[in-house]
Amino acid sequence: MCFLHAYLKYAILRHPYSETKEQHSETNMTDLNGRQEAVRNAIASLKDKPGALLPILHSVQDTLGYIPADSIPDIARALNLSRAEVHGVISFYHYFRDTPPGKHTLHVCRAESCQAMGSKQLESHIKNRLGIDYHETTADGKFSLEPVYCLGLCARSPSLQIDDTVYGRVTEERFDAIFNELEASL
Repeated sequence: MCFLHAYLKYAILRHPYSETKEQHSETNMTDLNGRQEAVRNAIASLKDKPGALLPILHSVQDTLGYIPADSIPDIARALNLSRAEVHGVISFYHYFRDTPPGKHTLHVCRAESCQAMGSKQLESHIKNRLGIDYHETTADGKFSLEPVYCLGLCARSPSLQIDDTVYGRVTEERFDAIFNELEASL
């Protein structure tokens, strides 16, 4: 996708004036202030580093869990970049999210070893169980699903990571047991 196309997609789909009235509640304004402060702090502490864009984006995502669309103009302005350039970097790297993640994030390994050992079937099962696809979050905000391209457990394929815990030799049945335990703990 070219930068112009990325920018137009950003400008049309994520324009701040296209939000509904419900999105402008007092709670969202408090969230907005916290998000803006996190972005300002990241910019202030990292803008003078060589190649500052990636460190700033990582800092914002590490703090907020995602990179809010309304932070793109501030980051672009601070680094003398266009909004399209910043958005292009965010959309290029799969690590960056532009929506809030769920309380728990599931990463399904899609590397060759895991695929050879049945990760495609596991992936399909997980998507059906959660009712979401990659880069999405369940409606209740509890779970996000992300692909990952190697968890380093090739000898124990297929593998899955839930938050900071990595599981190997995950079958559909084992996933269900792990997931049922996680759901029961919520």
